[in-house]
Amino acid sequence: MNAFTAPNVKLNFRAPDQSAPSEIRYAIGESEHGVLLAARGDDEICAILIADRAEQLREEIVVVFPHSHVVEETSGWQREMAQILAVMEGTSRDLLEVNVGGTSFQQKVWQAICSIPYGSTRTYGQISEQLGMPNSARAVAGACAANVLAFAIPCHRVVGSDGSISGYRWGSERKKEILKQEAHL
Repeated sequence: MNAFTAPNVKLNFRAPDQSAPSEIRYAIGESEHGVLLAARGDDEICAILIADRAEQLREEIVVVFPHSHVVEETSGWQREMAQILAVMEGTSRDLLEVNVGGTSFQQKVWQAICSIPYGSTRTYGQISEQLGMPNSARAVAGACAANVLAFAIPCHRVVGSDGSISGYRWGSERKKEILKQEAHL
């Protein structure tokens, strides 16, 4: 398993051919950007999802891990939720360890995105150039859309070539709000 450490997050990458954990446990909480779902496989967080309603998250987690047994827990997640909220707010002092799958290309994109400082943005084109693939901006956007670790892999910091807010897995309006908050801290 490859690993990459960013300022507040350590990404542990599953090999592209390695399946997700057989059991996924998750909890749902509140954040300033919506309802938040945190999920873990064995020991590490493997998904951080946000939505307007908890039911949306319950449906999404099953889609994200179709071959895993998915179980909701109602307690025991205080430490993880606090860590995720601290990463969201840019106040984290602890290292949030996450486990993520994805293709080799997606993993490279996610590493590049994790190097974007809090409060800053990069364009899809800049990320593709950083990877040495200047014509792959659309593929970078595709990798962003495949990200299941909101805030841990801060795809919200990737914008259009003109600085415009383009797609975001959890909604363009939410992306605008997050970027606005980060710019003011």
